[in-house]
Amino acid sequence: MLELEQLRLEIDGFENTLKEMGASLDIARMSNDIEELEQKASEPDFWNDIENSQKVLQKIKTMKEKLERYNRLTQEWEDAKTLCELGLEEDDESVFTEVEDSFKKFKKDFEELRLETLLIGPYDKNNAILTLHAGAGGTEAQDWVQMLLRMFTRWGESKGFTVRILDYLDGEEAGIKSVTINVIGENAYGYLKSEKGVHRLVRISPFDASGRRHTSFASCDVMPELSDDVEVNINPDDLRIDTYRASGAGGQHINKTESAIRITHIPTGVVVACQTERSQFQNKDTAMRMLKSKLLEIKEREQKEKIEDLKGIQMDIAWGSQIRSYVFCPYTLVKDHRTNYEQINVDNVMDGDLDGFINSYLVFSNSES
Repeated sequence: MLELEQLRLEIDGFENTLKEMGASLDIARMSNDIEELEQKASEPDFWNDIENSQKVLQKIKTMKEKLERYNRLTQEWEDAKTLCELGLEEDDESVFTEVEDSFKKFKKDFEELRLETLLIGPYDKNNAILTLHAGAGGTEAQDWVQMLLRMFTRWGESKGFTVRILDYLDGEEAGIKSVTINVIGENAYGYLKSEKGVHRLVRISPFDASGRRHTSFASCDVMPELSDDVEVNINPDDLRIDTYRASGAGGQHINKTESAIRITHIPTGVVVACQTERSQFQNKDTAMRMLKSKLLEIKEREQKEKIEDLKGIQMDIAWGSQIRSYVFCPYTLVKDHRTNYEQINVDNVMDGDLDGFINSYLVFSNSES
């Protein structure tokens, strides 16, 4: 019965934590907000403004889902506690496995919801635009970019997100020089903002006949994809728009016409590109959304007048500036240098197991703010 008693103490320890989560989510206010919005949705003129109506309905849906998840979480905790207490009263150790499984599920669901409460930034719920660039290391670094692209794609798919390639530039011998992807799903930016920075790889090079160990670097930039109602003033005279023929796979139309678009914002030097949509117009629309996101990010990050200040924030893609190291040899370890979170199973990380790193970063960044 000792194991069951210890499990009961662990379950009891979550009672106050669960209440604190309810206070953080402001469950009472959320219930009132849902009621008020549903009243508004029942008014005769509600559908006069279709765009606003859809936003209201989406807001109701989001709040209801969060409220239901919290209520379900509370019920899971109560069920585990009740079953555990019943086992102790009846002196029945056979319930231990059932209680343990129930409590494990509660802790998993609790952790997922707890992390969402940390996503409090104005754009955390948005889709994400993630760009990878090869840094120091030549072909090694370009191969590293391809490995990171696979890692982020696997992570996105495991979350049920849609991952679309917007732009890419093949490596000279192998791998990818640069690639931009759109990760589509609720909270995609809130999670992926933790990945912004330089990623360092240490491994025995498959491109080195001598089998020597190499260090490679790649930078990761992450921006929120902005909705159309976010205003960012862009002077058309400040833009240089170039068209070019898309590279890589994509079919006859994509490769035989100059449908790819590259937009340069002259005052800041920001360059965005899109080549994977079928038409030039679609590529231009996507590239403009990317530019808007980047300019808003710069504006919010640095309110300075000099363009050099605006552009001088990105660290060199080289030694000493990495946020995370992936070591394949002489030992296996992935370590985040901001939070000190570590994972020894490199293969799992490269297959998209990033939740531990993302979770630790969100907790760390919220405690710092």
